[in-house]
Amino acid sequence: MQLRDALADYKRHADHPTRFPGERRTTSGLFSGLGSRLVHVETDGSLRDFGYPLSGLWGVERSRFGVRPVGDESGVHWFDEGASQSYAGDGALVVTEHETPHGGVTQYDLAVGDGHVSRFETDADVELVAFVHFQPDGRDTLVGQLTHGDAVEAYHAEEHDFLASSPAFEHVEGRVPEGFDELLSEGEVELPRPRTDDCYEEGQLSGAVVGTVPFEAGAAAVGHLLTDDTETSREDALDRVRDLVARDLDDLRERTAGQVEGAVPDHRESAAMRADIRVLSLLSGALGLRIAGPDFDPYYAYSGGYGYTWFRDDAEISTFLFESDERLDLGLDAWHERSARAYCRTQREDGSWPHRVWPFDGSLAPGWANARLESGDDADYQADQTGSVIAFLAAYHDRCADDDLRADIEETLASALDSLDDTLGDDGLPVDCQNAWENMTGRFSHTAATFLEAYAELALSDLDSALTDRAAERAREVYEGIDHLWSEGRGCYALRVADGELDDRYDSAALALASAHRTYDRLDGVDDDRLDRLVRHVESVFDGLWHDPDDSDVKGLVRFEGDDWRMREQSSEKIWTVSTAWGANAGVELAALLAEHGDDRAGEFADEGRALLDLVLPDGPLCTDEGYLAEQFFDDGTPDSATPLGWPHALRLATLATLDADDAFDGE
Repeated sequence: MQLRDALADYKRHADHPTRFPGERRTTSGLFSGLGSRLVHVETDGSLRDFGYPLSGLWGVERSRFGVRPVGDESGVHWFDEGASQSYAGDGALVVTEHETPHGGVTQYDLAVGDGHVSRFETDADVELVAFVHFQPDGRDTLVGQLTHGDAVEAYHAEEHDFLASSPAFEHVEGRVPEGFDELLSEGEVELPRPRTDDCYEEGQLSGAVVGTVPFEAGAAAVGHLLTDDTETSREDALDRVRDLVARDLDDLRERTAGQVEGAVPDHRESAAMRADIRVLSLLSGALGLRIAGPDFDPYYAYSGGYGYTWFRDDAEISTFLFESDERLDLGLDAWHERSARAYCRTQREDGSWPHRVWPFDGSLAPGWANARLESGDDADYQADQTGSVIAFLAAYHDRCADDDLRADIEETLASALDSLDDTLGDDGLPVDCQNAWENMTGRFSHTAATFLEAYAELALSDLDSALTDRAAERAREVYEGIDHLWSEGRGCYALRVADGELDDRYDSAALALASAHRTYDRLDGVDDDRLDRLVRHVESVFDGLWHDPDDSDVKGLVRFEGDDWRMREQSSEKIWTVSTAWGANAGVELAALLAEHGDDRAGEFADEGRALLDLVLPDGPLCTDEGYLAEQFFDDGTPDSATPLGWPHALRLATLATLDADDAFDGE
């Protein structure tokens, strides 16, 4: 996102009650991807690239499409936000239906590798007008253009972006972006700007391009290709982008079908499962690392950014996918292998994993929890991330068929166990560190849950007995240590211990204790007193964090008591899809644990889990019309923050798989 675009959005939304001005929102529209591109298609058909973290290439920052009658240059009907959108099939071919004064226009968008094509079909006697503004190397200044007859090349240094059409452009030219006076004016500048007659270099010194394309047999296409000129020659790039726009609709449908990995079985919620796999595919890079979500706040105006790989989120997703695959035979072996290789590759010398990395190469990304890379104490380190990676690698190791990878995993886990031990206190609780929500330090129930899961999963693996015996002993220490977090007065495991005091607010992250104890139960068995406490804990957190505002149909769990992040004009905590999906997962995991102990309370928690799950299913109030799970919702029903967010989609898939495996409902 360039400053010009951020300022334009600020002008539009400075006083909006639920929108944070200056962001590049994705709470409406759909994404096309499944390759190295991640392209957002807004409901008005405009495109914007979000794939830099996945590919290292920036691409399109702003765009706009419209039509005008053939031979009439007086005005363009730009497509508006009233269009309907859907996916064609299980892949990421986006279909947008526009209504115009001249007739209907259907837009098909598909990202193919590092290219993207928009195909338009209509019966109207019109021509297509396309405005596309590239940001090669993340720049909208010091950018140049080269015209190649039927194609345009925009470049800064290494990144060269190519634009072509089919049929060929009737007219194409560059346009300079807004000037200083326009940026500082109160009003928003309509794009594309008119041509500046006295600016002779306008067509060569900008990333913005305007072109007109005739329809031939009712169809026209515009495509763009992102390249690194150290890897792709100009001639090859031009051949590829021309080939891309020449593809017909049947070819696009065939290509999108070939992009889909995995297979969802017949199931009453198969549509939700396919949507979850699509979203997690969209957010994945070639190495197997995923961004948390599309980065809507690149200036860190209201957040720390989302277009990075967090090892907590990523490893939790990997574990949920692995468990779902084990239960439903989804055919995701290649995903698990890529994740395992990526974790082995990105581990630090001390056995831990850093706060955030760039998914395109695994290098260190900007973050605020890198205490282990800095001088001073280690409190600003998120130990749960290392625990989450251990849990996945230990579970996957036994099924890994590649001997070399198994050896790498064993070496990685041995070093990771040393790191985890280094952050475990003598009382069986993790030492002071940052929490899962990254907004406070202390000794957290959630971090303890990840330690219990990691140690137990490692102890249950078929690794060397010296390693597994040591992990089993540590698991027992954590199991006992968790008692220090119990708040009898509130009937829950506390959010944290801070400065020796129990902070016993309800925290949805502490719901992770349910699945962690189910794993531990396979190792040593959970005693009756602990089962009773887990039951009280889950009940208390469900009741304490439940929010059902009168302003809309949305309802679910808030993140934790006293959460005041991204409130805008709202006076109470916002509902989070992660928290609600976590509640659903905790309900069914606890139900399964109770059932394994012959406890009659299992049915009650299966019902609780299903009720929360319903809220995040496609017809639920916390699923957007586009089928995505946004991170948060305002009380009036407005989705907010990263959309789609990978974590709740993985939680939803795993919860459905658990319910199905445990025969909690009829999966016909």
